[in-house]
Formats: sequence, structure tokens, C-alpha cells
Amino acid sequence: MSRRRLTVIGFLGTTLDQGKRGPSRWEHWRPTVSLCQHEDLLVDRLVLLYAQRFAGLARHIQEDIGQVSPETEVQLVAMEITNPWDLEETYGALRDFARGFAFDPTHEDYLVHITTGTHIAQICMFLLVESRHFPARLVQTSPEANKAEGTYAVIDLDLSKYDSIARRFARERTEGLSFLKAGIATASAAYNHLIARLEQVAIASRDPVLLCGPTGSGKSHLARRLYELKKSRRQVAGELVEVNCATLRGDAAMSTLFGHVRGAFTGAAEARPGMLRKADKGVLFLDEIGELGLDEQAMLLRAIEDKTFFPMGSDREVASDFQLIAGTNRDLVARVESGKFRDDLLARINLWTFTLPGLAERHEDIEPNLDYELERVGDAMNLRLGMSREARERYLGFARSKEAMWKGNFRDFGASVRRMATLCEGGRMGVKDVDEEIARLHVQWRTSDTVSPGAAESLVPRLLGKARAAALDRFDEVQLEEVLRVCQAASSLSEASRALFAASRASKGSVNDADRLRKYLGRFGLTFAAIHGALQDADSGGATLTKARVRPADEIGLTLLPDSVQRRSATQASLVVCCCPSRTWCRTGRLLAVPSST
Repeated sequence: MSRRRLTVIGFLGTTLDQGKRGPSRWEHWRPTVSLCQHEDLLVDRLVLLYAQRFAGLARHIQEDIGQVSPETEVQLVAMEITNPWDLEETYGALRDFARGFAFDPTHEDYLVHITTGTHIAQICMFLLVESRHFPARLVQTSPEANKAEGTYAVIDLDLSKYDSIARRFARERTEGLSFLKAGIATASAAYNHLIARLEQVAIASRDPVLLCGPTGSGKSHLARRLYELKKSRRQVAGELVEVNCATLRGDAAMSTLFGHVRGAFTGAAEARPGMLRKADKGVLFLDEIGELGLDEQAMLLRAIEDKTFFPMGSDREVASDFQLIAGTNRDLVARVESGKFRDDLLARINLWTFTLPGLAERHEDIEPNLDYELERVGDAMNLRLGMSREARERYLGFARSKEAMWKGNFRDFGASVRRMATLCEGGRMGVKDVDEEIARLHVQWRTSDTVSPGAAESLVPRLLGKARAAALDRFDEVQLEEVLRVCQAASSLSEASRALFAASRASKGSVNDADRLRKYLGRFGLTFAAIHGALQDADSGGATLTKARVRPADEIGLTLLPDSVQRRSATQASLVVCCCPSRTWCRTGRLLAVPSST
């Protein structure tokens, strides 16, 4: 492995670097020159900061270093500090220099030389190294008898008496906190404490960070801000790579994350590097990590621990030095207990876990977030948005009330503000706009209560038909839906009846619950066979059946065969349709009906 380049940054020593003129100068210790004379410290580049009035001395030192260490490139950088003993001026000048310097910590190592310069300059250098504005270590040189090059060592400084600089550093940290909060002046003490801890961890640690919280609580947004903070402190040089694990399935999951070589599977015509390699030297954000499959989890664990993994179809390891941020709205401990998430992976990513509260838990932050959303949406729409005093009070009162469920948290909140901004006239929202939005939110939340996203399709309209289902009272519909789902899960009528009537069975001497269930289903013209067959494969004696929804025979043009006429009153022609276009089969494979045109 090739040696990394070493760059040293330091001040010209206007006194210590003077030395004596003539050949005798080589017999005396000069800190800047001696730093480049150590055989075990090869300096590739020396960045020498100097005041313009000492330009002659700076060029003289540059020439002497060229003689003792010709491989060292000396860059002279003029820096004018009016009063080098002024804390604010010195710190500001060095901070501006650090921000403008082209650091490349991926390929170079850095040392900050603090032997030269005033004590204030040395303290400022230390603070800027500590805050990672300089991604470097500190080095101090000192003289030694009969040894012109002296010695060097890494050191610490006592900062206790430099309170004004410490306060300046605290302001820098406050800027970092504000950055993570996107400039929103949040008032929630718990949330502010969480962000403060998260900022400390982000700057001081490269370990994985796990962001938990409900949908819309801001996990993705915060992950992006964490990346920007790390990048501003030169902790990462690569890019942010975002992956929603909920969208990954099968071979596509492996290929997306770890890449593949050409020919790894059918359709792999070209090699693919994968997201982990793309995140090398950067940050990988795995949102919804709880949705990853167990195989992907095992490979991810090794990639986190060893920074190496095998692409699909390859027997050669590849490396990726990424930092991981994971997000989830799942209870990962519960998923470990149910066997859906690896306990060793959870232990690895659970070192730094931060749970983001939902909007309903942060009432005091609703008003500053309203101002933030008004500004953000206004910028996007190129409008100056505002609210009348009455409208603002009305909206905030609702937003903080128990009526406001904010199921989508800040996602719901932001969408709400955008709708009002779009529909108001002239960019100013009134009470009418707010009342209309409140009504929309009530409908939206009530609808999501009735039909939750991803919920299974109701069995009642599937088995009875939409017209008959719509004629049922809500009470009967809900009760019948639960009965149908129990029947669907049971293997027999008796098993379903035992599950449905378990409590009453215990208090009866003799029971015939199967008959009770048969009669209940008969009230709606249903049988257990028709219900259970609707979502199960059936063996038709050669024909392959698929899961299909049940439809009334009349609706699909079927005529019952004679051997099923006796059951017509019970079945009401609710039959299971198989994939064979000319036959209809029941669960047991018995032919019940054929197309009416046959």
C-alpha cells in the first residue's frame, strides 16, 4: 500500500525561526526548519502562514527547507492579523482560512504545528482541530541539546482560562444544532436535547446511527442534515446514498445493495456496483431497514463490521468504507423475537438510537414549524405567504387540539399548509381557508381509519356482491366480515365455530356450534365451502385452480348443474371460479356450474 501524503500547516516563527545568518544557522534549532529534518517524519507539503512584513524571512525559511528536505513543497500563505493577541480576530482569520482550504482527508494526512505563533494563535489552532474545521492532528516541536532538529510530539493544551474562545466554540456548536433542525427554533426541551446528543454523536463517532419514529416524523430529512453536517466537518468525502428497503425484494435486493457481476443471474447483462460501493467514503442511509430480508441482513452485518462484501455472482471481495444511518418505524426488538430481524444486526446498529417524536407529542413546536412551512412553500411557489391573525389562531388552536391526529406527522402538516397556500387568494390565508382545510383533514383521517393503507380487501362485497353488501346495516357488515375472516383461516366448519363461540362453549353442557355457524352463514346465502374456497387453490383432478374472488353465478353467466340445485337456497349461486374458462369448481374440486351459453 502506498504511503499517504503528509501536509503540515503552521505559522512562521518570527522570533524562533530567525536564528543566525550564515553557515552557523544550521547548528541552531529553528522549529519550522527542524520539523522537516526528522527522518521518521516525511513532510510532503508545508503550508507556512506569515504576515506580509515578514515575507523576507518566510522566503529564507522556504529556501533552507529546500536544502534539508528537497522533497518538501513549501507553500507561503500571507495572512494579515492586525492584532495577533486578539481572540476574535485570530480565530476568525484561521476559521476563514480553514473553510477555504482544499482539504482532502481521503488521500492526505494533516498536522497542525503549534510551536510557532502567539499563544492565542496556538489555542485557536487547537480549537479548530478539535471542531474538525482542520481535519488534522496537533504537533509540537522542541529543542534538544546537541541536536539541531530537536524533537516533536503530539500534545494537549489547557483551555480552561480561554473562556471567550470557548464561548465562540459554543456558538459554533449552536450553529450545528440549528443546522440539524433546519433553522427551526424548536421549543420542545426533549426534542432539543435529542438533537444536541445527535449532533455530538454525528461529529465524534463513525458508528451506525439508528433513527426510529413514526412515518412522517422527519427521519429522512434528518438523515440528510446529518450527512451535510458530517461533510461540513470533513468527516466524509463521498456522497449520500439513500435506499428505501421496503422496495427491495429477492435478487433485486441483493443486486441493489451489493451489486452483481455480469451473468450473475438471468438478465444481468452488465455488472452493477451496488449502493454500498456507491456510498464509499460517504454515508449510506437505509430507510425502513426493518423490511430487509434475512439474507440481506446477514451480508449487511459483515459489510458494516469488515467494510467488505461479495457482489452477487463474484468470488472476489470488494471494499466500501461507508458510514451508516438507518431508519425504521418498526419495533425491531419485536421483529427479532418473531424471527424477522437478526439480533446480531440489531446489536450492531443499536449503539446510537434516537427516537423522533411525532407532531402530536410536540405541541410547542407547531407554531415555529408553521412559520417554516409558510416560508418553504412560499419559496417554492414564488409567493410571500401570510395568514390573518384570526386564521393563524384558528389553525394553531386546531393543530394543538385532540382533534388533530396528524397521522402522517410533519408530512401531513406540510401538505396541509401547501393546500391552504394553493387555494388562498393573493397569498394570504383567511379563516375560511383554514376552516376548509380543517374539514379536509377530518375527512382524510376518518377515511384512513375506515380503510387503512394496505388493509386486506373486504370479503363481504366479494362474496355477496356490491349491491347486497351495500344494503347491509353497518352492524351486520362488521360482524359478518369478522366471521368470514375466521372461516377463511379455519380448515373446517367445526374449527371455525370453535374459534367463534369459544366463550359460550365453556358454559354449556352440550354444544352444536357448527350448526349455529351454518345457520348464521345461511342468513346471507353463504356456505363454509364457498367462503373457504375463495382464497385457496383447489385440486380439480387435473385442472390447476388459482385464488379468485367469488361472484354470484348470475353476474358471470353461470348455470347451476342439477347435483347442486338442492343447495341453491344455501349457496345463492356464490361459487368459486377456477382458471378453466368453461368450468366452475368448489373447494373440493366438485363441478358445480358451467357457463350458461354451454
